[in-house]
Parts: sequence; C-alpha cells; structure tokens
Amino acid sequence: MASHIVGYPRMGPKRELKFALESFWDGKSTGEELQKVAADLRSSIWKQMAEAGIKFIPSNTFSYYDQVLDTTAMLGAVPERYSWAGGEIGFDTYFSMARGNATVPAMEMTKWFDTNYHFIVPELGPDMKFTYSSHKAISEYQEAKALGIDTVPVLIGPVTYVLLSKPAKVVNKSFPLLSLLGSILHVYKEVIAELKAAGASWIQFDEPSLVMDLDSHQLDAFTKAYSELESSLSDLNVLIETYFADVPVEAYKTITGLSAISAFGFDLVRGTKTADVIKSVGFPSGKYLFAGIVDGRNIWANDLASSLAILKDLEAVVGKDKLVVSTSCSLMHTAVDLVNETKLDGEIKSWLAFAAQKVVEVNALSKALAGRTDEVFFSANAAAQASRKSSPRVTNAEVQKAAAALKDSDHRRATNVGIRLDTQQKKLNLPILPTTTTGSFPQTVELRRVRREYKAKKISEEEYVNAIKEEISKVVKLQEELDLDVLVHGEPERNDMVEYFGEQLSGFAFTVNGWVQSYGSRCVKPPIIYGDVSRPKAMTVFWSTTAQSMTSRPMKGMLTGPVTILNWSFVRNDQPRHETCYQIALAIKKEVEDLEAAGIQVIQIDEAALREGLPLRKSEQAFYLDWAVHSFRITNCSVEDTTQVIHTHMCYSNFNDIIHSIINMDSDVITLENSRSDEKLLSVFREGVKYGAGIGPGVYDIHSPRIPTTEEIADRINKMLVVLEVNILWVNPDCGLKTRKYKEVKPALTNMVAAAKLLRSQLASAK
Repeated sequence: MASHIVGYPRMGPKRELKFALESFWDGKSTGEELQKVAADLRSSIWKQMAEAGIKFIPSNTFSYYDQVLDTTAMLGAVPERYSWAGGEIGFDTYFSMARGNATVPAMEMTKWFDTNYHFIVPELGPDMKFTYSSHKAISEYQEAKALGIDTVPVLIGPVTYVLLSKPAKVVNKSFPLLSLLGSILHVYKEVIAELKAAGASWIQFDEPSLVMDLDSHQLDAFTKAYSELESSLSDLNVLIETYFADVPVEAYKTITGLSAISAFGFDLVRGTKTADVIKSVGFPSGKYLFAGIVDGRNIWANDLASSLAILKDLEAVVGKDKLVVSTSCSLMHTAVDLVNETKLDGEIKSWLAFAAQKVVEVNALSKALAGRTDEVFFSANAAAQASRKSSPRVTNAEVQKAAAALKDSDHRRATNVGIRLDTQQKKLNLPILPTTTTGSFPQTVELRRVRREYKAKKISEEEYVNAIKEEISKVVKLQEELDLDVLVHGEPERNDMVEYFGEQLSGFAFTVNGWVQSYGSRCVKPPIIYGDVSRPKAMTVFWSTTAQSMTSRPMKGMLTGPVTILNWSFVRNDQPRHETCYQIALAIKKEVEDLEAAGIQVIQIDEAALREGLPLRKSEQAFYLDWAVHSFRITNCSVEDTTQVIHTHMCYSNFNDIIHSIINMDSDVITLENSRSDEKLLSVFREGVKYGAGIGPGVYDIHSPRIPTTEEIADRINKMLVVLEVNILWVNPDCGLKTRKYKEVKPALTNMVAAAKLLRSQLASAK
C-alpha cells in the first residue's frame, strides 16, 4: 500500500499565512513571528498527512511567496538591480524580487501554466553566477524529520525552471537559456548532496513542462540534465512529477528512458490519454508509477469506484508493488478543508472534497488497491455520487435549450469597430490619451466591516446601501479631483469580481473559508458551479446608475465576463466546460442589455482569465479559443453602436500567441497588463499586427506598492506611441486597485494623469 501527495495549500485553513505576511510587510510584526506562523503551518500539514496514512509526504512545497521564486533564491539567481551582496538570501531581497521596493520594480509575474496561480519569472543571462543561496529545502526536510516524519523533498526540476525563465533585460532576447543548464545543475548537485546527508531516501523533481509541446532540443535537455545528475542521485529514489495535461508520447519515451529516475508521476485527471500511452508504449520494468487519480484542481469528491477500476487496470501493467496512488497535481489549487464550511448546503457539501478530504481519498484508494477497502467510506461516496447525478437542482431544461441554440450561430455587433468608435467619440467627446482605471478602488477596513456586518444582519439594508453610496460618492469625487476622463464606481459592494456575480446567479454555491492562493498573500474564494446557470434579476444596474447620477463624466458599468467567471470558479465536471460558459454568457448578456437601457454608455466586461484557460497542448487550443471568444461576443452582440464595450481587461498572462483571438473578440477597447512584463505586449504590434480598436496597455504595476513617477509613466506611453496610433491609445493602470492603499493609489493616479496631460500638450505643440 503506497500513497502520495504532490503538494498542499500553504495559506492555512483560515489564511493564517496571508495575515502573517501582510502584518510583516506593514511592519507590525517581526520576521521571527512570521517564521513561527510558517513553522506551525508546516508542522500541522505534515502531521495531518502522516495521521491520514500517507506514505510519501512532500516537504519544501511551502513558500512565503512562490515556489519558482524559492528556486531562484536557491540558485542565487538574483537580478543585479536588487543589490544582493551574496550569502543566504533573506526576506529583504526575497520580497523585493516578489513585490519591488521604493526604488526598484518587482520581477515579472505570470500565470503558472493554465492555472490562476502566479509565479515570479526568473531573469537569467550569461553573466549570472549561480550559487547555493537558500537552504530552505534542507531545513524543511530536517524540520519534518525532527517531528518524526520522513518526507520527500520537492524541487522545481532544473529544465522546467529554465524553460519558465526569460532573458534578463540586458541580454539579447534570443539568448539560449538552456545553455545555462550546466551551471544551474552544479547548485542542484549541492542541494542533493545535503539532502542525502540528512537522510532523504526520496527526492521529487516537478517537471510540468514535460506536458507542453516541446521540440527535440528541449527534450534533449531533460536527457542531458538527468544524465549529469545521475551520479549525484545514486542511492536515492527519484520521482519526476508531471501535471496539468497528458505527457506527449515523445516526452513519455524520453523520461521513462532515464536510468537515474525510479518513479514517474502523471496527471490522470486532466491527462485523459496518459493511461492509454502507458498501456500502448509500455512502462519501464522495476520502476514506480505515481498515478494522479485524485483531482488536485477541483473540489468534487472522487468517484472512488471508477478510480479504483482505473488503478487496477494500471496495476496489471506496472506491477502490484510499483503503483502509488497520488493527486493529479499539488492540492494548492483547491480549498483547504471542508470541515470549516459550516454554512454550506448539506446536499452540495456531500458532493465535495477539499484538500484535507482529498488526502483521505488518496489513502482510501491506496488501501482498497491493497485489498483493504473501507466499505463504509466507499458506500457513502457512492451515495453522494448518485445524489449529485439525480438532484433536480442541477438541471434547468430551459437554460440548457437556450445555451444549445447558441452553438451554430455567430454573434457579432453589426457595425465595424472603426465606425463604432467614431460614433462613440461624437457622444463621449473624450480627449486623446483618455485616462481611466480598470475598475476597483481600495477596499478599506471600514468598507469590509460594513459588508461583513450587513451579511451578518447586524445592520439594516438601508444602512448598508447608504454606506455604499457614501463610498461611491468619495470615489467619484476623488476621480473628478484627479481629472480622470472615464470613471468607475470603485466596486465597494463587491467582495470579489467573480464571487459577487456568482452570488446573484443560479447554479452557484459559496464557501466561507474556501480560499485558494493566487499570488503572494493574495487569495481568492472561487464559487462552486454545481448546476445550470441563469440570472434571476439585474445584478449591477442600481449601483452603476447611482454612480452615474453623481457625475457628468462617463461612468463605466463593470461586469465580469463569462470566460473569467468560468475559469475562476470550481466548475461542474459533469458536462463540457464550454456548455457552462455559454450559459454564463447568456446571463451576462441580459445584464449588458439592462445597463444600456438604464443609460450607461460605457460597459466594461473583464475577461482577465481568457489566456489562462488556454489548453497547454496546441492541438486543443483552437477549439477553446473558438468557444471562449464566442462566449464573450454573445454578451454584447446586441448593444447599439453608441454604447462602448470597453476594456475586455486581461492581466498577467502571455497574450502574444492569442492576439488574433483577442482582436476577434471585437470589443471597442481592450486593456492589457503591460508594465510588469517589460512591455512584451508591444512587441506584437512592432511585428506588424494591425489593431484598429482602442487599446490601453497598463502604464503601471498595481501589484507592487511602488509609486511610479510622472516621467516613468510618460516614457512608457511614448514607447506605446511608437507602435500604436495616438487616437486609439488609452492610459490606465495594469489592473484594479482593490488590494492597494489610498496612500499609494492617489499619488500613482495623480502621476498617471499628469503624464497623459504632458503628452497631450507635447503632441499638440508638435502639430
């Protein structure tokens, strides 16, 4: 009997790490206090897994910010601008790389494969001196050992680390990063030697890049890397762990042919074809298969009977003692513990399993595979599976019929975007380089208190509405004082850009503590889509019209798009995702039509998560982009030319490869994250892509407390003007401002508006 967990959530069941981090960053607590919270969390996680019966328990999957940044620290791969003098990397350097500081911007941040988790992108170049500079992996292994728990230390694999990196700013963009692999491996050898000396018998290398479409040169890098490490890895059991998709056949053959590797972990949930590959290609004799059969990315209870049948099938191929039951990926992508959900509907709760419950499922399957089935546990699971399939609350025939009718139709606005923009400009009369923000304003302690008390029925609806109106009034006045051109109401009534809408749509359920890490200390609480989706009533019209009544300037109606609601929720797995997305699109379409009828002239539909939902394999991408773009167009295909569908806002993803799909969304204006990614977006337009609609590449990074200067923002806008026409360019931050403080927001927006006005003046003088 053998069971394994790829990784576990770090934040804690009540977000203990989040609050400890933010207290430390605010100077309210010490580094020692932060370390104590972290140590307590790690200890409780290891003990929980040990008590559940897990054999292969991971260590070094905890992080104060991000596991890729931890690897950067381990390798001493610190960019020169952080003035690191060498030695063990401490919190100052570590958090400066993650968040920036008063004088230096943060490193780039982007999505971890196709998840909503963000990682800090390494910056590498030929002059980088790699040195062993963070002993976190060894210290955490020893920490667990002191508790009597022997763990499997986990490292980001060296090839994946390099493939996720980018050339440093001073380096030619075509610099072959894989040429650095040999230098990096010297540090890995030191880490491995320390772990062996400390008593580790297993080591896990996470190499999720293996599920991508790699060329022969990249596949060769795996062979070379693990061949070079082979002597260092002697006397160790070595697991290469993959996840998020099927491993292509050539990649499968490459890694299973590595003599240094004793075990291979595969995602059998998203990797629907991997089991067939194992059967058809074969599995190396005497080696272990870590079968990722329990879903690490969703919250539905495992169908234990079905999983056990798959496992027995695989056992016949790999051998009885060589099959290990595992999770499909790290459980960090799911919520922590269902026990903390005391308010969740009982029937729906019976259908769910969070991280703590998935640990139990893994062990139950492992025991059953060994012939020791827990009949009571399996019977309860079967009853829950049957309940979910037959529950009338899941299906709405009218909604299904309406969504099915969308598939064979094309939904587009009737008029070309150029004509629409001319019509809108006559009505809106905006200056060149119009300024705006992308939605939310800071969520203060007082504002959160008001929402919390209203939800707990400690204040009346009238008191709540008055408090929110007062907050909107403050935000509107501030924007007028700053002289922004197109305003937002600040979203004070919203807890989250997805949860807020889900709470007003049918087919959604919600948790109290179902938090999932997005980046750093930032957590989101994804809604659960358990059934067919529809909109019982208007969701935003009251607040948008209230805000518009407070100003003569255009006020944006703020909506979250269907693809983002889908990708940032825990989605039902009993029907194709695109069918659920079409249902959400119809609900948002009704809201768009109501906003327009109420006199809102500018409507923002955020599709921040469009890129992250893109399948990792190229063969599957066209189908996704087709239905995702179609879903967006459904939402606004019926509005008048005078209504500006603005800012299909997208953040922190690589957009260059899907720019034509973004254009095909046919919105009047898009805004895209641009500042933290070193303006990579602009390279698309430098390479000749023609874009005729409005565009607002972000001019400053809101995920850092750093305040950009007027000159810095003006310089960024000037770079855009080299490749974009002045009449289509907007000026806005990268993202919403809810996580920032007003002491940061006011000066940053002041500088942003000043930069726009400076350039307007310069452009006018140049005529």
